[in-house]
Amino acid sequence: MKILVINAGSSSLKYQLFNMEDTRVMAGGVLERIGEKKGVLTHTISIREREEKIVQKQEIKNHKLAMHLAISMIVDPKHGVINDISQIDAVGHRVVQGGEAFGSATFIDDTVKKAIRSNNPLAPLHNPPNLIGIEVSEELLPGIPNIAIFDTEFHQTMPPKAFLYALPYEFYTKFKVRKYGFHGTSHKYISHQAAQLLKKDIETVNLITIHLGNGCSISAVEKGKCIDTSMGMTPLAGVMMGTRAGDIDPAIIGYLLEQTGMDIKELDRVLNKKSGLKGICGMNDMRDIHDASQKGDPNAALAVDMFCYQIKKYIGAYAAALGKVDAIVFSAGVGENDGLVRAKICNKLSNLGIRIDTKKNLSKQPKPFSLHSPASNVEVWVVPTNEEFQIAKEVKKIMTCSNQNRK
Repeated sequence: MKILVINAGSSSLKYQLFNMEDTRVMAGGVLERIGEKKGVLTHTISIREREEKIVQKQEIKNHKLAMHLAISMIVDPKHGVINDISQIDAVGHRVVQGGEAFGSATFIDDTVKKAIRSNNPLAPLHNPPNLIGIEVSEELLPGIPNIAIFDTEFHQTMPPKAFLYALPYEFYTKFKVRKYGFHGTSHKYISHQAAQLLKKDIETVNLITIHLGNGCSISAVEKGKCIDTSMGMTPLAGVMMGTRAGDIDPAIIGYLLEQTGMDIKELDRVLNKKSGLKGICGMNDMRDIHDASQKGDPNAALAVDMFCYQIKKYIGAYAAALGKVDAIVFSAGVGENDGLVRAKICNKLSNLGIRIDTKKNLSKQPKPFSLHSPASNVEVWVVPTNEEFQIAKEVKKIMTCSNQNRK
């Protein structure tokens, strides 16, 4: 079964073609700077011992053109890996916000598209391009099933005590104001990987999964189900991130509107694009921040301290919510590669039974590895995330069930 995975972001589009018979990526790529004159297409081939990387710089006017380029590269006579689009069995689409309508992957039809569109106000930067990817896929790949996998799906198991805000209840019933959570595909993938590494059934383990990239989120996973997560109604909530503020006193918003003269859109941009690590030290790449800190930049050092402190607090809170923690799992760009951040987060958590091995922690590996010491009561792992592969797995599962039901 060959499955094409489409991950359309606000200004980029990632794609991967999987052969699910051997779980191999045949080809994939990313189109960046969509909407700008200096767009970049990077296409990688990995098939029959053929490794190629093609980089093209060209204007990519919109997501529709990006989808055309992605599919043309896959079937290109010179750089492609299949002869015809009919060889694609299904297309899996990442959709950021599914609201309460979707608790699992689903075949896409007009009703589903309408529901996705109705959630656009909750994810205005992501759902519209997600929907464009779907509609162009339907146009270019007629007759091939399209399946939506929602970032919010994994968090639908949260109980009301965790997902509701202490606002008038009618705000929830009328306007669907609640915590939805994000990065769900990543949290689901690393949870199942961690259970395998622990050599336990997913339904028997309690985990704290920590996705640290430019966007960051933490989830409490009880017996395979999410019971709480740090991001909220939008991806702005939770711990401070590369450019997002994370949790703040909500009264600050009204105060700043009065003091600065900014309108709500300007302030929203500040909270999403100019805050977090960038707001404290002017940088949002942790590698640059470490370099600056080592050269004596006090704000860079402060940004790292704040970042690690906030994550540490969430670990403590979720340990209390879970009662028992089998493992803490780090993932995504910072989580997988930054031993200094991991060490600062895990420092002084011995009261929770967490002790790490300094040498193990500073190693860098492309595959999962543990960093807890023999004295640790809680295992600590680094598990590289693979959201595209998780999407492909979900698509294969729903396609297999559908084919069996037809028989």
